[in-house]
Amino acid sequence: MEAQAPWRVLEFYSGIGGMRYSLASSGVRAEVVEAFDINDVANDVYERNFGHRPCQGNIQTLTASDLDKYKAHAWLLSPPCQPYTRQGLQKHSADARAFSFIKILNLMQNMNFPPQMLFVENVVGFEVSDTHDQLIEVLSSLNFNTQEFILSPLQFGVPYSRPRYFCLAKHESMCFHNPSVNNKLLRTPTCLTLNSSTTQNSYEQNEDVLEVVCKPIRDFLEIHIMDTVDQDCSATTSDCKFRPAAFEKAGGCTPSETGSHDYIVPLSLIERWGNAMDIVYPESKRCCCFTKSYYRYVKGTGSLLATSKDHKPVPKENLEFSSLNELGLRFFSPREVANLHSFPSSFCFPDHISFRQQYAMLGNSLSVAVVAPLLHYLFAEI
Repeated sequence: MEAQAPWRVLEFYSGIGGMRYSLASSGVRAEVVEAFDINDVANDVYERNFGHRPCQGNIQTLTASDLDKYKAHAWLLSPPCQPYTRQGLQKHSADARAFSFIKILNLMQNMNFPPQMLFVENVVGFEVSDTHDQLIEVLSSLNFNTQEFILSPLQFGVPYSRPRYFCLAKHESMCFHNPSVNNKLLRTPTCLTLNSSTTQNSYEQNEDVLEVVCKPIRDFLEIHIMDTVDQDCSATTSDCKFRPAAFEKAGGCTPSETGSHDYIVPLSLIERWGNAMDIVYPESKRCCCFTKSYYRYVKGTGSLLATSKDHKPVPKENLEFSSLNELGLRFFSPREVANLHSFPSSFCFPDHISFRQQYAMLGNSLSVAVVAPLLHYLFAEI
C-alpha cells in the first residue's frame, strides 16, 4: 500500500523555529514547504537550525496567486502580539503590526487552493480583539469549524507560566476528533485526547484541578552554570565577580565573549528592584513568563534564580534586603529559557547573535510542550 503523502504546510511569522519544532515533535507527517519572516536575525537562527532560510520580506506583499502555488494543506501562524498585549496601546487591527495578518486572512477568500487547516497562536487578549472577530468571520465564511484554547506549559508538566491563546480551524469537510467543543473557548487541554470516551463534564473542570505535577526547575538548568555561579557567589552577592558596567556591556556580547559570572544580578539592581523581583529556586515548580526584555530589565520580565545552597526557599514578602543579597541571584541563561520553552537540545544560536538578541527572540517564541499536542490534535484524521 502506498504511503500517504505528507501534509504540505506554510509557516508564517516563523521566528526562530518554535512552530516548526512543535510540528516535528507532534509526530504529524508533514512538510514545511515554505516559511516567512521579515526579521533577518531570526532568519539567521532558523537557517542555522533547519538548513533553510525563510522567505524574507513583508508578508503584506503576498498575493493569492503567490500562496496558491504552494498548494498547502495547512497554515501555521504566530502573528505579532504587540497590538494585543496589556502593556501596549491595544489598538488591535488599527495597529500597523496587525495589517499583514489581516491581509493573509483576506487572501484566503480569493484563493483557488486555500488551506484546509489553520493554527493561530497569540497572547491572551487576542481573543477579545477586533482582529479575532475578523479571523472568526473569515473562517466562518469559508465554512471552517474552530476550537479555541487558552493554555499554559504548567498544564503539560513544565514549570513555566506562559498562558497563550490558540485557534485551531478545520474546513467542514474535515472533522475534529471532539466536535462537541466546536466554536468554544477552552481553558483545559482535556479534549486534546483522541479517546472518544472523554465526557463533556471534563471540559468544564477548573485549570487548577487539571494542572499536573510539574517537574522542578532544576531539571531545566545548565549544571555547569549552577556550579560556576555558586563558586563565584560562595559568600554573598556583594562578593560576586561583577560590575554594573560589565553587566550592561554583556547584553551586547556574543556567548564566546560572556562568562558565567555575567548572569549574576548586580547588587545595584537588587537594591533598586529587589521587592519587584520574582525569585525562584531550583526546587520550585513554577516560574514566570520570560519576555523579550529579559536580561535588559528585571521587573516584570521573568524570574530570577536563587543559587545559594545555604538558603531554603522563603516567601518573598519575608525577605529583607540582606537576605536577597545572600541568595546568589542570577538570570536564567538563554539555553535554560529555551529548555523551559521545550526546545530540543540540538537548538542553538549562531555565534554572532548577542545575548540580548537571544533573550528577545526567545521571549517572542512559543512553548513546544503546548503547541505540539495541539498540532497533533489538529492534524488527526477520523
